[in-house]
Amino acid sequence: MICRVFCAAFVTLSLAFLAGADDKKDGPITPKDTIKLFNGKDLSGLYTWIKDTKREDPKKVFSVQDGVIRVAGMPMGYLATDKDYENYHLTVEFKWGKEVYGAKGVRNSGILLHGSGVDGGNGGTWMGSIECQLAQGCIGDLIPIGGKDAKGDRITTQFTSDSAAGEDKHLRWKKGGEAKVFAKGQQWWEKHQNFFKEEIDTRGKEDVDSPLGEWTKMECICDGKRITIKVNGKTVNECYDCNPSSGKILLQSEGFEIFFRNFELQPLKK
Repeated sequence: MICRVFCAAFVTLSLAFLAGADDKKDGPITPKDTIKLFNGKDLSGLYTWIKDTKREDPKKVFSVQDGVIRVAGMPMGYLATDKDYENYHLTVEFKWGKEVYGAKGVRNSGILLHGSGVDGGNGGTWMGSIECQLAQGCIGDLIPIGGKDAKGDRITTQFTSDSAAGEDKHLRWKKGGEAKVFAKGQQWWEKHQNFFKEEIDTRGKEDVDSPLGEWTKMECICDGKRITIKVNGKTVNECYDCNPSSGKILLQSEGFEIFFRNFELQPLKK
């Protein structure tokens, strides 16, 4: 009798444990060790979304060349992680390619954090997310991108950031500045040049990204509802009270050829 009671209790506890494990497995992943989002060989663990062809990529907008990810830039779309993540330290390096498709404005791309809802939920191109901007002169700017859920209802994307207006009246991150809620618009990085002219391959006076043709290291530290952005080791922007605060991680194709490498997550430091 005792054995039967013990065995029944053991089975019950085991099932409860497994149910908890499944619940955790189905939710966002918090890294305990380094997670390489790109294995250097192929796009395993990632999927493509192109505005015109959806999950199909017949033009090979996203490919692997010489151990790095090549993003053609056209058509528009993104490369997304299969899984959702939260509480992580993202590191990725990028450098610009040669193809600009005749554009005269600054080279443009981005890292989309906390991707949520359906693919193409924002105008058929992007997913609801918070963008870490990679455009020249604007690297480290933060942008809320709205999306839609599976029912077609709008996903509210927003964050709060300490801000101060520059000479051009545009808000920039300033630690200890006035708290501003961004549900649209753009929070410029700390030393975004006043009256910066967005012409291709121009640099701001205090830009900290690497020269054209060299690799720039980006770090996005997502700790709960807070995001801290670093460029080549320098903190340039920060926001908090982020909604959403977890989701997929996306690399944009936005009109310019760009390469990515060392795309990985580390656990947050305690």
